[in-house]
Amino acid sequence: MKAAVVDRTGGIPDYRDVPDPRAGDGDVLVTVAAVAVENVDRAIVAGTHYTAAAFQAALPAVPCFDGIGHLPDGTTVGFGGLKPPHGALAEQVVVPATHTVPIPDGIAPPTAAGLSSAITAMCMRTAGGFTAGETVLIQGATGVSGRLAVQVARLLGAGRIVATGRDQAALEEVAALGADAVVNTAVSDEHLIDAFRENAGDGYDVVVDYLWGRPTELLTRALVPESFTLAKPTRLVQIGESAGPAIRLTGDALRTSGLEIYGGGRNAATAMAAAYEQVVEWVRDGALTIPIATMPLSRISEAWSRTDLRGRRLVIVPG
Repeated sequence: MKAAVVDRTGGIPDYRDVPDPRAGDGDVLVTVAAVAVENVDRAIVAGTHYTAAAFQAALPAVPCFDGIGHLPDGTTVGFGGLKPPHGALAEQVVVPATHTVPIPDGIAPPTAAGLSSAITAMCMRTAGGFTAGETVLIQGATGVSGRLAVQVARLLGAGRIVATGRDQAALEEVAALGADAVVNTAVSDEHLIDAFRENAGDGYDVVVDYLWGRPTELLTRALVPESFTLAKPTRLVQIGESAGPAIRLTGDALRTSGLEIYGGGRNAATAMAAAYEQVVEWVRDGALTIPIATMPLSRISEAWSRTDLRGRRLVIVPG
């Protein structure tokens, strides 16, 4: 069969022949229908993600660890449980039967492959405790996940949504999705701190952070009050680090700002099932749109190198 194969750290997947997978006891054979390529997949191939060691040790290997496919009886499922060198970017995969879940009717495989980004945006509620009427700041709103977070915040009943990004044209598109205000982070440190303060209104209740790095470090400085007052609590949910892996966090940013920092996985074990059901309902009703760009597996090298997606999730389909 054919698959996308990476043979070196940071390499671009190549479309080539690999041995057909064989199912053992407790396994099922899945014919792959759609695989979303996300930032985490690229980071694993690049060797920069904290889970990348197993993939790098198994090279040559097939990237991506989950996807959407069809069982031999035609049932459409989401699948996972793959371990290097085996990955989802192949015509067929073998996975443990326990690592498949049925995909609800009415959701096409390419759309189903992009559900995870919208589910991640639900961390504003599952990890950050968001409630209707609160103000949400979305750090990194011009990417796929950030744009979905804007939509999710609006659907959850946010009172005010502030979105950040470096591309002014993309920020205008985000405003059209429902952001009440946008902040361009491609300015000086002083101007960015001022912008965070000017757009805070009565204060940010929840921050959905896909950036970390410089923008989030400056945000923590912006949250420090300028007088002896009790600042409004701000719950920051850390999800990604596209702007950098580290920040310098000063003591007063925690001591006086009311800042609370949570990882995106907080409460995931108990809350993500309900989050998934909510996202599925929105997608089926047309309330939530997941923008995708599909390309066939045979063009994986070209697809992997694309830089023109502009807020669309790359999804690899058969062909």
